[in-house]
Amino acid sequence: MKQAHVLHIPWTGLGNFGGFRGNNWYKNRIQVFKQFVVPSLLAQTDQDFILWCGFRYEEKSSPLTWEIKKIIDDAGLRSVFTFGGVAIWDDKHSDEVAKERLVNAVHVGMGDLINALGDAEEIIWTLQPSDDLYHYQAVQGIKAVFAKHPELQAVGFTKGYVCDYKTLEVREWNPETNPPFYSIKFDRETFVDPLKHVNYAAHKSHEYVMDKLKYGKMNDRGFLVGIHGQNISTTFNHPYTGAVCENVLENFGLKNTQPLVIPLSIRKHLFKRLPFKAQKKLRYWAGEKKWVLQPLFRWIYDVARS
Repeated sequence: MKQAHVLHIPWTGLGNFGGFRGNNWYKNRIQVFKQFVVPSLLAQTDQDFILWCGFRYEEKSSPLTWEIKKIIDDAGLRSVFTFGGVAIWDDKHSDEVAKERLVNAVHVGMGDLINALGDAEEIIWTLQPSDDLYHYQAVQGIKAVFAKHPELQAVGFTKGYVCDYKTLEVREWNPETNPPFYSIKFDRETFVDPLKHVNYAAHKSHEYVMDKLKYGKMNDRGFLVGIHGQNISTTFNHPYTGAVCENVLENFGLKNTQPLVIPLSIRKHLFKRLPFKAQKKLRYWAGEKKWVLQPLFRWIYDVARS
């Protein structure tokens, strides 16, 4: 059976703030992608994959989007860019709205993606964040697990590492819930049909994919969470962070990489210095009680300047 492997990168259109956090955020994420993610992708022992880059429609006219395309093309990687949103469940919306958005993202995306699939009868879909990495044998390993266990509908890594890209310090990452580093196997008919795709695979965030599908856990440390100062929800100072690890980055294609340099605003710098629980609460206010957050940050900023 001929197989295609799609790595889906959700760029814009996910979460709060309309799925977009401004051009400065966009530029910085592109820098992270170029410096860390692309070398990791190029280090994969199996290069037979397609990058499905998902964006909002608004990003189609942005020069920054086509900068991403040039980075990928110059690296010699295959990609498809689509502009109907991202093909993962967005739990920042009601179930009804989230499903509608996901169906639309698959519908819009499939028009371009189907040509890249060729005559593949089976498709493996893997979530590839735009700022996180997989072990250099991950693509090969995911395919091997599905081949050895054809009864499985999905597989995922249960633990990994976390790296502060600004210092290159690496520690263990030991999540208590199912992390967003997983793959789903589709037959072609289910994958390309938006309604069948969503009815089969929609699982209301990565934490619940194993409740929806027959799931296989991969217990190797197969992923690396990247911390760069502009993450939406993850910090280096987190309860999941474990022991310090040495000589890990070369297993993710980053043997000779340099520390990341991204300037932080005063507000962002102060925010990152807060304890994890305080950051989590402020993020909740940012999503659910926006009217609280802006005056609070303004007050912190004024205090810092005084």
